[in-house]
Amino acid sequence: MTELKWTRKTTTKVAAELRRTGIRVSPNTVARLLKHLDYRLRSNEKKIARCSPADRDDQFRKIAALRKTFEADGLPIISIDTKKKEQVGLFKNAGKEWALERRPVLDHDFRSDAKGIAIPYGIYLPVPNTAMVFVGTSHDTPEFAVDCVEAWWRLDGCARFPGADRLLILADGGGSNGARCRAWKYFLQHRLSSVHRVAVTVAHYPSGASKWNPIEHRLFSEISKNWAAIPLESYEAVLNYIATTKTSTGLRVQSTLVNKAYDTGVRISDKQMASLSVKCAPTLPHWNYTVQPA
Repeated sequence: MTELKWTRKTTTKVAAELRRTGIRVSPNTVARLLKHLDYRLRSNEKKIARCSPADRDDQFRKIAALRKTFEADGLPIISIDTKKKEQVGLFKNAGKEWALERRPVLDHDFRSDAKGIAIPYGIYLPVPNTAMVFVGTSHDTPEFAVDCVEAWWRLDGCARFPGADRLLILADGGGSNGARCRAWKYFLQHRLSSVHRVAVTVAHYPSGASKWNPIEHRLFSEISKNWAAIPLESYEAVLNYIATTKTSTGLRVQSTLVNKAYDTGVRISDKQMASLSVKCAPTLPHWNYTVQPA
């Protein structure tokens, strides 16, 4: 006997191997014996965690302290992120629905068959439990991310928080609003902070910890449930299923289509970065900073 804990051989192949050694056994008997020995057809399990940053817990405490301070002062707090991109067309969507028969969709998810790409960028407010999702049709860039935040502030934020001169943003560590992204900070300065005279404090979640960003489990998961098993055949359908996402705890969502085309690969020079009014926090400055009006 060996220490083998797994095999990719089918029961038919295992039975054939045993027959070569003189043991006559059927594939069904092999399956029954394997189950008796607690062998099962098992899939991979995502369980091995990569090394976490040494100051990960300190950052979570920092975020908790910031949220407590802003909530006590009645200032706005938003959680932001980009949801998974969706192909618009008659494509299979994960999930199941109550129906008399299965819904037919295209047998392959070729990009050439899509009417376009939907890029949902969400702004979620944890305290009033409301959200606004902007569906882009071009590229998920830092400029697009800042434009979405600015549009939320102009359309909803400034009216919801009259007189507020500070804003707290909770964001992932990477992506279009990443901690190391120069363009993200540049456009925050020139499209939001200086234009609306509001100081924008940004706190990033450490790498590998984005699932604790409130928008993930309190908005995006609910949107996925609402359009589960429904082919997103048009942008109107995407917007409708986002806007009709509700929960028993009071979540309400607005949706808007963004047709503007965004260029990728925009580079911000050292001179442009030096001109920004960005103040890094004394502790964990790579994850915490404030963009102030110029």
